[in-house]
Amino acid sequence: MANTASAKKADRQGERHNEHNRYYAKTTRNAIRDIRKTTDKKAAEANAPKVFAMIDKLAKIGVIHKNKAANLKSGIQVYINKLA
Repeated sequence: MANTASAKKADRQGERHNEHNRYYAKTTRNAIRDIRKTTDKKAAEANAPKVFAMIDKLAKIGVIHKNKAANLKSGIQVYINKLA
């Protein structure tokens, strides 16, 4: 339990940051899922740069690790390349 005013403020900020990060992480996961469900190569290629930018932003702000971001982007690109 926070005792000082600064600790209470840090708790409030932490809750806001957590909610913000969860929103963007979930939005990105949904976008990744949509690409992986796609069977149309052109549609997947059109959406890939937007999703890659979302992943890069998550890595930049520290929501996910940079290596995880690289692995996600690589997996998406492998999937797109395998589409007919």
